[in-house]
Amino acid sequence: MTAIDPPTDEELTRRAQAGETAALGLLLARHQAPMRAVALSLLGYGPDAEDAVQDAALTALRRISDVRDPAAVGAWLRAIVRNSSRMRLRAGRETPGLDGLDHVHAHLVGPSYPPRLSHTERILDQHAMRDWIWDALEQLPEPLRLVLMLRHFSGITSYQEIAYACEIPVGTVRSRLNQARAKLAQVLLDTATHVHDDASRLTEDSRQEAEATLEGARRGRQPREILELWPAETELVGVLSTPGERCHPIPAMRRNREKGVTQHLRHVVASRTVTIWEMDVINPVGGTDPCPPTLAWLMLRRNRRVQTLRVVFPGPRR
Repeated sequence: MTAIDPPTDEELTRRAQAGETAALGLLLARHQAPMRAVALSLLGYGPDAEDAVQDAALTALRRISDVRDPAAVGAWLRAIVRNSSRMRLRAGRETPGLDGLDHVHAHLVGPSYPPRLSHTERILDQHAMRDWIWDALEQLPEPLRLVLMLRHFSGITSYQEIAYACEIPVGTVRSRLNQARAKLAQVLLDTATHVHDDASRLTEDSRQEAEATLEGARRGRQPREILELWPAETELVGVLSTPGERCHPIPAMRRNREKGVTQHLRHVVASRTVTIWEMDVINPVGGTDPCPPTLAWLMLRRNRRVQTLRVVFPGPRR
C-alpha cells in the first residue's frame, strides 16, 4: 500500500481559509510546539508563556484569512507569539483582549489590507469559522465563559474591569481565563469536524431584543414578548441594586426614563446563557447626577429568560 503524504502547511492554510475547521485544527496542533518554544524563550516557564501561546491560537482563528503566504504560516504563527510575548514584557498594565494584538496584525498583513473592524465579534461575523468558535464557547462552564466573553469579545477587557464586573478578585480572573483558554483550545480540537449552530443568528436575535427593550423603555411600556423574558424572579444585582432588598430590573429602567437618561445600543455579545449589551448613554442637559457615558448589561439566562442583570460601568471602580 502506498503511504499517503500528509498535507503541507500551504494546503492546510488554504483549506482553513476556505472555512474548513479541521484544517485549522491540524495547523494549530502541528505548530503548537514551536509556538510554545518562542514564548518560553522570551518569557520563561510560567503562565505568561502559556497565555501568549493561547492568545496567538485565538488570534489565528480569526485572522487565518489574512495570511498572504500560506506556505509560511508557521512563521506567521510564531511572529504572533513573539509579538504577544514582547508586549507582555513591555506592558505596564494588562493588554486588552485579542484586540491588543491588532498592531501585530497590521505589521503582518501590510497596509494594503482593509482597516480592522472595531470589535472581534464583528470580525468573526465575517469569518467562516465563527460558528465553530461560539459552539466551543457554549461548552465552557458559565463562569469561565463569562470572563472569556468579556476579555475577548466586549469592551470590558482589562483584568481589573472584569474583576469589577464579576465581583471577583483579579487573581480569580486570571485563573478563570487560564482555565477557559485551555478548555476552549481542547474543545476546538475535539469539535473541528462537527456541524455547528449559526452564531450570527443568535447575536442578531439578541440585538433585536435589545433594540425592542430600549424602545419599550423610551415609550414607558414594554411589549409582552419582552416582558416574558424578564419574569418575576429576575433580579437586578450589583451597584444599581438596593442593599438588603431584591430589585427587579424593569422598575430601574422606568426610573432611568423618568430622569431623562437614554441608552443607545453599541455592541452585542450573545451566547445561549450569557448576554452582554454595551450601551452609549446620553444624559439630559443640566442633569445633577449624570450617568457615565458608557455602560454594559451583563445577563445570565435560562431558556432565554433573564435570571440576573448586572449593570456595569467600564473603567475605574465607582
